[in-house]
Amino acid sequence: MNKSNVALAILAVLVPLAAQASPPRYVYEGQWGTEGSGQGQFIFPTGVAVGAGDVVYVVDSGNNRVQHFTATGSYRGEWGTAGAGDGEFKNPLGIAAAPSGNLYVVDSFNHRVQYFTSSGSFLGKWGAEGTADGRFRYPEGVAVAPNGTVYVVDAGNNRVQRFNAAGSFLAKWGSTGTGDGKFLFPRGVAVAPNGRVYVADSTNRRVQYFTAAGSFLGKWGSYGTAAGQFTLPVGIAVSPRPYVFVTDRHRMQFFTPTGSYVGEWGQRGEGPGEFTDPVAAAFPSDARVYVADLRNARVQYFECGNPAVVPASLGRVKALFR
Repeated sequence: MNKSNVALAILAVLVPLAAQASPPRYVYEGQWGTEGSGQGQFIFPTGVAVGAGDVVYVVDSGNNRVQHFTATGSYRGEWGTAGAGDGEFKNPLGIAAAPSGNLYVVDSFNHRVQYFTSSGSFLGKWGAEGTADGRFRYPEGVAVAPNGTVYVVDAGNNRVQRFNAAGSFLAKWGSTGTGDGKFLFPRGVAVAPNGRVYVADSTNRRVQYFTAAGSFLGKWGSYGTAAGQFTLPVGIAVSPRPYVFVTDRHRMQFFTPTGSYVGEWGQRGEGPGEFTDPVAAAFPSDARVYVADLRNARVQYFECGNPAVVPASLGRVKALFR
C-alpha cells in the first residue's frame, strides 16, 4: 500500500471518530405563547410532551388546562378546567406521551394522575393524598417507558412510584435524604430507550439514575453554576441519541447517559434562546427539542445543527504522508 492509500485509510477512521466526538449544537428555531388565558397563551407552562404526528402538548398550569399545537406552534385545541372532577385540574404540572398515544398528566394539587386520549377524552385516573402505595403528596413529574410502564415523581413523599398503563401500583423506591437513592423534593423523571430511569433530584442539586426496577446505578451534579453543576434542576428528558437534558434555572445542560457533561445553551432573559426558569423539555426526534419557558409564558424550540468538524489532527495526518 503506497503512502497516499495509507493516508486515506487513516482518514477514513479518524473522520467518523472526530464526528462522534463533536457535541451537537442546538440553535434557536422558533417560539410561541404570551401571558394570558386565550388560545395559545399561557400562565405558567410547566410541562411539554410530543405525541404522534409531532403534536406538541403543553400543560398550562395557571389556566388548569392542556393545550395542543402543531410542530411549529399553531393552536389545535385544549381540554381541562379548574376543579377536582374527571378531566379537571388543580395545578397540573407534568405530562408524558405513551407509546399507545395516550397522554398522562400529573394533577398535582389533586394528588393524582389522569390520562386521556390524544384528543383529550378522559380515560381514567388514580391517586389521592397520602403516603400509602399509589397515593401521592404533590406529585410533579411523569414519564412513560417504551413498554408502557408509568413512572411518577412523588415529590412530597420523596420517592418514585411506578404503575402499569391503567394505574395499578407496581413498585416504589426512595425516601428523604441525601444518600444514594434518596431524594429531597425530586421534580422531574425521564426514561431512556434502554429503560433506565433518570430523576431530577432538585433540592439535592443532582441527577440520579436507576434500573427500570429502581436499583441505583449512579448520580452526578452539585450546587453551582459551572458546567455540570446545578442551581435548580427541574425538568429532565432523554433524546433518542441518547443524551440526558436537564433544565437548570436559566439554561439547558446536556450529558452522556452516565453524566459526563456535553454542552449547554441559554442565559437569563426574554429574547430568543434565553430563559426565565425553563422547567420541561421534550423531543420529537434528535432534530428538535421543545422547552417550556415558565416565567416567559412561552414554548421555545431549538434545532440540532450539524456541528462543523475540522479536527486539527487531520491536517497533521495529511502532512505525514506528503
